[in-house]
Amino acid sequence: MKITRMPLLDGLRVVFSKIHGYGVVTTRPFSKGEIVCHGDGVLYKAEDDFDDTYALILPGEDSPAGDPLFWDLVCQTRWFNHSCDPNTEVHSDWDHETNSIRAWWVCERDIPIGEEITYDYAFTAEVAEACACGAANCRGLIIDESPENLARLPEHLRPLLRQPARAAS
Repeated sequence: MKITRMPLLDGLRVVFSKIHGYGVVTTRPFSKGEIVCHGDGVLYKAEDDFDDTYALILPGEDSPAGDPLFWDLVCQTRWFNHSCDPNTEVHSDWDHETNSIRAWWVCERDIPIGEEITYDYAFTAEVAEACACGAANCRGLIIDESPENLARLPEHLRPLLRQPARAAS
């Protein structure tokens, strides 16, 4: 049996995380506005049978029905954890040449060596879950804090929501 290894991403290393499970830390400094890396993945439609644990959920403007698309991450980006005070933002677009998604992470601020790479997962209310990011401005939940989304938050999760997100609900 041939073992295939995931290619390493330059300047990054997978470690055990204080936030959750595995995480990815920098092995070199990154500057605000710099691209940390491009992600690699497999594209799925909402009706496909797959495990979406490590998938980015993206608007499906290019899908026939406009349904969301799932970009199941298959590189170290799958271990980028959520933070309510993230140091990167994920960007994506449709690659017409490959008929697939391209995703990349951009620094929101300077990131020193050894800091864990994070981004805001901004889950919909239907899949919101408790947050353990430890940020001073932690919302208590991994959730998109738009008023429309917060209004759909299940009652049993509402007590976990912290300020300032609570004020928006």
